[in-house]
Amino acid sequence: MTRKIVVIGMMICLGGCTMIPKYTRPAAPVPGAWPTGPAYQQPPAAPEAPLAADLQWRQFFRDNRLQQIIDMALKNNRDLRTAALNVERARGLYRIQRAELLPTVETGFTASKQRATISGGTGLVTLEEYSVKMGISSWELDFFGRIRSLSKRALEEFFATQQARRSAQILLLSEVANAYLTLAADRENLKLAQSTLKTQEEAYHLIRRRFEVGLAPELDLRQVQTRVDAARVDVAKYTELVAQDQNALNLLAGSTVPPELLPEELSAVKPLPDVSPGTSSEVLLRRPDILQAEHLLRAANANIGAARAAFFPRIVLTSAVGTASGDLSGLFKEGSFIWSYSPQVVLPIFDARTWSGLKVTKVDREIAVAQYEKAIQNAFREVADALARKGTLGDQIAAQQSLVEATAKTYRLSTARYEKGIDIYLNVLDAQRSLYSAQQGLIAIRLAKLANQVRLYAVLGGGEGEAPPGGATSSSLR
Repeated sequence: MTRKIVVIGMMICLGGCTMIPKYTRPAAPVPGAWPTGPAYQQPPAAPEAPLAADLQWRQFFRDNRLQQIIDMALKNNRDLRTAALNVERARGLYRIQRAELLPTVETGFTASKQRATISGGTGLVTLEEYSVKMGISSWELDFFGRIRSLSKRALEEFFATQQARRSAQILLLSEVANAYLTLAADRENLKLAQSTLKTQEEAYHLIRRRFEVGLAPELDLRQVQTRVDAARVDVAKYTELVAQDQNALNLLAGSTVPPELLPEELSAVKPLPDVSPGTSSEVLLRRPDILQAEHLLRAANANIGAARAAFFPRIVLTSAVGTASGDLSGLFKEGSFIWSYSPQVVLPIFDARTWSGLKVTKVDREIAVAQYEKAIQNAFREVADALARKGTLGDQIAAQQSLVEATAKTYRLSTARYEKGIDIYLNVLDAQRSLYSAQQGLIAIRLAKLANQVRLYAVLGGGEGEAPPGGATSSSLR
């Protein structure tokens, strides 16, 4: 009889309904199309360019050295490792909550012995009792879906941690790439500063010899000396920046990056492919941070079902079967079989906490809706900013390249005029300073273009590849 009741109860609690409200995805509070205007390219990408989310990171970051450093980061970075461990933790919490649907079967051995006086007896006697029982302790029959609602919430929270791990991976990839590109740019700036210092030192020695023989005024000598000292300052500054860039890259990689993997200069880095933002902002719904916010919204929605079920009776079953005897040797003899069956029904009549709890869960859902909508709005702005920057950086690079060529020609002409004695050295210094500044500006804009390509790839949800440790699907929860 007890076995039949247990089986029927399991069928009811596993196949019953829940009181979770029907979930409807909120409408995205952003325009369906990307912004247009003078700052944006039309179209924003080549027709054959793939979507960022469809392009694995090895296909986007084609530089072999950078790929090896990213591999190191995916294996050793502590932030990504923490995100993966959070997935494992959420998986365990879900399994704990799901196990509440099933009865907990326990067995135990009890032995008692006491000295007591029995009413009507002649004196003290020793009472002994031994029992072995196996049964179900405090199993709630989930008729109204309270436990299933909590399990649904735990499952959605698990899925949210999975998306958080994906976000952590995408962020890590972009940070490693930016650190790598910044190191390459600073190394190129260091080479430029060293080359400029060498040129200025040669000019200083030439002017000093001309000054010593009376062919150049002292003003020319002091002016070129200022450029030598300025170049020395830049060499020291970029030497420091290169060291700091290497430290940042080592931190992201989780270990020391071998010198042979470090970039020589920015111009040696393989170019990045173009990616398409798609024709609609609906591609943002594939971003892991937005999926994470939606799973948290679903979890809040499921929690309402648990709060609603709290208004209905809770049925708890406790049962046991076993054997008992006053003598240890007779514990398993015929006639020692015992059983117990203790159902309990708790019917809430008045508990103000249930109404407040239901209201809190509904407010939590509204908060989750607002956070979900804000995540979409932030994502839209990030993509729009990256597209605006992409639409203008091409013109900036072309203009800066033209400026470098013009200032280089001006520097050559000024030097030739001074050597022929028809111009003062101050004009040579001004031309050289303008050329050096234009060359630095060109490096900065090239770095900005590459960094913006990385940024656009990341904000469009790119950055997937082979699954790192900690990834899971719903099938792996079983």
